[in-house]
Parts: sequence; structure tokens; C-alpha cells
Amino acid sequence: MKIIEKFKENRPLISFEIFPPKPDYPIDTIFNTIDELYSLEPDFMSVTYGAGGSTKDRTVEISSYIQNKYNLTSNAHVTCISSSKEEVQNISKSLKEKNIQNVMALRGDYPKNSLSGLPVDRYNNSVELIEYFKQNTDFCIGAACYPEKHPDAKDLNADIDFLKRKMDAGADYLVTQLFFDNGMFYDFYDKAIKKGIYLPISVGIMPILNKRQITSIVRLTGNSIPNKFRRLLDKYENNPEALKEAGMSYAVSQIIDLLSWGVDGIHIYTMNKPSTARKILENISAIRSVLTNERKIS
Repeated sequence: MKIIEKFKENRPLISFEIFPPKPDYPIDTIFNTIDELYSLEPDFMSVTYGAGGSTKDRTVEISSYIQNKYNLTSNAHVTCISSSKEEVQNISKSLKEKNIQNVMALRGDYPKNSLSGLPVDRYNNSVELIEYFKQNTDFCIGAACYPEKHPDAKDLNADIDFLKRKMDAGADYLVTQLFFDNGMFYDFYDKAIKKGIYLPISVGIMPILNKRQITSIVRLTGNSIPNKFRRLLDKYENNPEALKEAGMSYAVSQIIDLLSWGVDGIHIYTMNKPSTARKILENISAIRSVLTNERKIS
């Protein structure tokens, strides 16, 4: 089923994101994770690429496992900056052959050291990739948005202008980069609406369960850490179990606030840990029940 149809039927959606094992690990190691996540009944599951598209073949295989073993809506990430147009087109063909109807169209990260190895004949950004999918396939197309702006963007307004181009090119729905300050998302949302962006937005949340995780995230994304969350991290940084508990509690409080505000969906960055997703859903079960009942009444 196409994700845009799910948004029309059943908001707020709950979805999970997983990543393929590294190339030197057996692919079977992810299947038990998927089996456990499936038991939590998400609306869809997304499968990322490795850095530089290094696991693109595994992304297709894992997305196929989700879609065809469980008939669970699968969303395959496709990045373009490190792939030739022919490679992207071949991936698109493989996805269609495996009955996958949804893609997440992303530019991907530039190589760290040199741009000389990039294919000359490529789609240069997510807008060009979305245009390709829209003109040549019948995929439902997801695109990324950044409540704190993309790291390469001049400022948030410029980034929202680029987001509008993604919508105009054919994106069907949006998924946010993770963030830790809901106020920033609400501000971003208001600005996006004023720019004429009306697509459903699923909000990306990642529980912080260890100190290394937050250091890596800030380095990669430039996310800000609100004072409330910083106090938790500083207080419990030397107690791994306490930090894990505090990080989970903070993520749950974010999600409850977002659901109460009325977001279209919650997209949980699971880090391939079903226990994390399970605990989150257990802590918001009553909230989801209220929202379900409200939807039935309306």
C-alpha cells in the first residue's frame, strides 16, 4: 500500500526506521529485528542506505523482506549523489519487481575526502531525484525535511524554499530529521505552511540511550540540544542505566506532546533495537487509544 493512502486513512501513523547490516555482516542479522518490529504493528517501515549508498543492494533485499513476507508497507531509501543515473534507474526497476511501492528520495551525503569519485552522470539533489521518480515510476515518494535546517542550507527560510521545490517536483509526504526541541518543529511547521507546503509530515524521534550517540548525532546533523535535555545528559552521563532511562523518558515526553498537538505521524529511529520501539509504544498506548477513539467519533 502507498504511504500517502495510509495518511488519508489513519493519522497519526506510527512508523519505524532501520538500517542494513554493514557489508561484512550477514544480512540475516536484521531479519530477527524486523520480525520483532512487525509484531508492534507499525504502519510502515523504512530501510536506509549505508554511507555513500554502500548497502543499496541490501536496502532492496530488506525492503522486499518486509513487503513480501509480512505484506507490511515498506519504504526504501534511495540516495543519488554517489550513484549514476543508470544505477538509480536499476534500483528503481529492482524495487518495482519486488512489489515495493514507496521510496524515500534523498540526495545523500557527499564523500568526506574528495568529490572526484562522484559519477558525472547523476542526479545532483533530491529535487532531481524526485522528478525522476515522478516522471518515470508510480512510486509514492517521500522526502526529508529539517526543522533546524539542513546542514548545507544557508538558513531555515532558504531550506524551506528548497522543500517547496521538493513538493512541487512530486513528493507525496515528508519525514523530518530527528530533533530534540518540539518548539523548533512547531516554528518550522508554521513557516512551511506560510510557504504553501501542505504535505503530511511524519516527525522523526530518536531516543538517546548513551553518551556516544548524542556526540555522533550533533556532529553529523548539527542538532541543537535544549537546556532541559542538556541537564539530563550532564546529570546522568556517568551512569549508563540512568542515562538510558532519562533518554527514553525524554523521547516519550516529546512524542506525547507532538501527538497532543496533532502531528500526522511519528517516525521512530529505532537504531535496530526493537526493545526501544516496544517501550515507546507501551508508554504512549493510552494516548494512542484516545486519538483512535476521537478519529472514530469524527
